[in-house]
Amino acid sequence: MKLLAPASRALAQLDDPAFVAVVLWSVAWSALAFVLLAGGATWGAHEGVVALHGAGWLGWLFGVLGGAGAALLSVWLFVPIAAVIATMYCDRIAIAVERRFYPADGPGRTAPWGEQASEAWALGSRILLLQLMTLALSLVLPGIGSVLGWLVAAFAVGRGLFVAVAMRRMDRPAALALYGRLRLPVLAQGGLVVAASLVPVVNLVAPVLGIAVMVHVLHLART
Repeated sequence: MKLLAPASRALAQLDDPAFVAVVLWSVAWSALAFVLLAGGATWGAHEGVVALHGAGWLGWLFGVLGGAGAALLSVWLFVPIAAVIATMYCDRIAIAVERRFYPADGPGRTAPWGEQASEAWALGSRILLLQLMTLALSLVLPGIGSVLGWLVAAFAVGRGLFVAVAMRRMDRPAALALYGRLRLPVLAQGGLVVAASLVPVVNLVAPVLGIAVMVHVLHLART
């Protein structure tokens, strides 16, 4: 399997109406989540400043740190939120990709909404936990936090999206077994998706591209 083949095929389909619709919904939900997170954290910081109103420079410092913390929290949670949203739309993107590139394979199984939601929240929680562990390591080992974060996100996003896509064609144990055999290709594609999520504007379509990429990884590995 060529490294860029899944990504190039996914990019070639960005004008597909199904992709456009999912991108619009993903952007809307991500924006809402971002606003709620940033607004909640900022409100908490503001309340702290009000409580410390008579503390002079201490209250001012708390306000500055609180505002910075609100921004960092929103950015830190972007990848888990994007992964959750993408997984919820997994079936729509997979159907569009298979209809265009792999019609001979027939339709996959449409996962129940509850199963999709469970996979989505499990993936988001896993990514968030790994990111917190990465943060702790980066404090102990300064200078490599960004590299660790990228590797962790590549692993979590790649594994989560691939298993979610594979479960349309097989049960979960079989999907996990297939992931075990394709661990390196999935990690490489996950790394590309995470790198794309760091680029402004491109990050708006990164979750959709991630699903499409993993559909191609699955089908190319089975041929």
